[in-house]
Amino acid sequence: MAYLLLVLTTLFWSGNFVLARAMHTDIPPITMAFSRWTLALLLILPWLLPRLYKKRAVIRANIGKLIFYGVVGVAGFNTQIYIGVQDTTATNAVLMQSIIPILILVIGALFLGERGSRKQWLGILLSFSGVAVLISKADLAVLTGLQFNQGDLWIAGAVMVWAVYSVALRWKPKELDVFTFFGTTVIVAVIFLAPLCFWEMRTAQPIELNATVGATVLYLAIFPSILAYIFWNKGVEELGAAVAGLAIHLMPVFGLLLSTIFLGEQLYSFHLWGVVLIFAGIYFAVIADTLKRIKLQT
Repeated sequence: MAYLLLVLTTLFWSGNFVLARAMHTDIPPITMAFSRWTLALLLILPWLLPRLYKKRAVIRANIGKLIFYGVVGVAGFNTQIYIGVQDTTATNAVLMQSIIPILILVIGALFLGERGSRKQWLGILLSFSGVAVLISKADLAVLTGLQFNQGDLWIAGAVMVWAVYSVALRWKPKELDVFTFFGTTVIVAVIFLAPLCFWEMRTAQPIELNATVGATVLYLAIFPSILAYIFWNKGVEELGAAVAGLAIHLMPVFGLLLSTIFLGEQLYSFHLWGVVLIFAGIYFAVIADTLKRIKLQT
């Protein structure tokens, strides 16, 4: 069951990218993020409120950290993703998420003194090469002329933001359980996004409210937000972080399949080369050592 929950988690997250791309002309990106997290907050509020009251002293003492986590990890990451898919494909968006484990290693090495092995640095080089292939569409002229797709740059920024957020999680308040921490950061994100959403709604074309828009927001609030969060934590609890972390690499597979089936996006040779390089890098930098540790533990 734990393995199934992890597979469903990556499927829900991949669906987030594909659905955001499918609805990018119907729902503006900031409004999409604000609507998603507002509905998610309303759905979890009955269980969250008692916990917030019980932990109010801890929340007050760590309000600066919680604002950072909410703005960067919840509001910032998702909003950049939704802005990015306005101009790039869901395929590129999902594939570029694969480099997050690599960026976490880089940040740890540069700022925290966590030296990596030669094998890890080889993996980092290969993965960055794969992302460069995706962004440039394997066209050297794009790289030399710096003519990147604006959407790809937004996705690259989102990937960097999530890597920073993931590294910073080691300093989150230990007194807060995972659900209370999650709920508090969602509250921060909703407050942060509210004025931006108001501004966007005044400048963008009016949203045509219909069943499709409603179903989209409902999916985003329930599946990649609440259920994915619960399933992910259950998987980590049952199998450990090392095994659960490997499931993230299913996202490119699901993303490619969903984008092809539901959006009609075409797969090109540069997609395949990008995937090969990214996964080769992930294997050398992350998976090989993780599997070795798991084998030693068992």
